[in-house]
Amino acid sequence: MNFLIVVAAYIFSHAITALVVTPVQGFFLPEYTVFASLIYLPHGIRVLATWAFGWRAIPALVCGVCMSAWLFSPTEDLAFLEPALLMGILIGAFSAFLAFELVRGVGYVHYFGSSKKPNWKVLIMIGAISSIINSLGQTLVYSGLIGLGKASGTLAIYAAGDLVGLVVCMTVLMFYFRWARWFNLSRRS
Repeated sequence: MNFLIVVAAYIFSHAITALVVTPVQGFFLPEYTVFASLIYLPHGIRVLATWAFGWRAIPALVCGVCMSAWLFSPTEDLAFLEPALLMGILIGAFSAFLAFELVRGVGYVHYFGSSKKPNWKVLIMIGAISSIINSLGQTLVYSGLIGLGKASGTLAIYAAGDLVGLVVCMTVLMFYFRWARWFNLSRRS
């Protein structure tokens, strides 16, 4: 069940990114849009799924990425990215897990259930580390396609878009859980 929730959440967040963010960004930054998004909501799903399920989130994330690419990416974009697409998918799927493990390596375990109350600031920091891992990895994988002149801009858009996507996902979830608590309390009254 958790596998399907992660896949569905990834596909939904990717749909919003592909159908809303990408067309707007494509108008202003067309040369970067095929590689990176300024608001990449699936990164939030990556980080939150890994926080909740650890390494077990990785297969669901890979499945979500593959299905999202098939559903929402134009055929010409997939053909253009195809030589490095599998490596890019794997880097994205593993980036959050690597970030959590780096933080654990310095003595701070921050997976779900490791403490009584989640520390959202630490989760955003881990998301930022994951974003750096992902943006460096993606830029290296696609460096032959991006071109030297666009590499630094693409790297910056990857990093910023991943982090903004995480913050947006966390904010939406925060409001959802507040609404759910309020709804449950009001039903009891």
